[in-house]
Amino acid sequence: MKTEKHINPINGYLAIIALLLSIAFLIFGIVEKHPFDAVLASLLICLILKGFIIISPNSAQVLLLFGEYKGTIKQNGLFWINPFFSRTNLSMKARNFESDKVKVNDKMGNPILISVILVWRVEDTFKAIFDVDNYTGFIKIQTDSAVRKLAGSFPYDHFEDEKATITLSTNFDDINAALENEVSERLEIAGIKVIESRIAYLAYAPEIAHSMLRRQQASAVVAARHKIVEGAVGMVESALDLLSSKNIITFDDDKKATMVSNLMVVLCGDSETKPVINTGTLNQ
Repeated sequence: MKTEKHINPINGYLAIIALLLSIAFLIFGIVEKHPFDAVLASLLICLILKGFIIISPNSAQVLLLFGEYKGTIKQNGLFWINPFFSRTNLSMKARNFESDKVKVNDKMGNPILISVILVWRVEDTFKAIFDVDNYTGFIKIQTDSAVRKLAGSFPYDHFEDEKATITLSTNFDDINAALENEVSERLEIAGIKVIESRIAYLAYAPEIAHSMLRRQQASAVVAARHKIVEGAVGMVESALDLLSSKNIITFDDDKKATMVSNLMVVLCGDSETKPVINTGTLNQ
């Protein structure tokens, strides 16, 4: 497979000097009435003028001679090349591409919406022009394919796969790195260098978004309740140990069970508790 080949063109200012000499030779032929010299000078002027080329910064010119690839010029400035070269201008600037939101299934089969932002530029002009039909369209299609493969390789979050080490919604650095590697591998054939690739939008599809939100809320409530109960048990245990160590009161099993029950209700209840003052004995 061929790759990009650099060529060094002739300095354009030297060509300007040759152009001025040709003009002088033309004037001499006309004044001295030498038609052959005048015609020769005219042809030379046309060839010199056709060979001038100006290349701006971060641009390149791909040169062909009767269909044969001769090389690429990436230097910027005024140059002169073979006037029979055909030229194709190519931008070497970094460009952004934001994909459309596509609906795909994650590793667990849940439909999600995802889009990515790609920062890229042309690295190999030969591959970009001759190895693919339209490199900008190639980038869009291959990026979409890479996104679909990435989404199907990881779960959206840990609710569906608790053993997953990497998920789409939490491990952004790992996901973006995996996406960049996947896109870079696909675009290498087109001579495209991926500068950066990252997820721009990620969400559950509308048809399951409400159900997933309720599931997340339920999981959060369960986790909160677990922490509350765990703390309440510690507080009850501490209270009983403190009362026993200071000999404030002696509990039998029934009284201990009653106190534990009351404290757990107070500590774990959602609503504010209202104390009842017992003016009699503990058995009443």
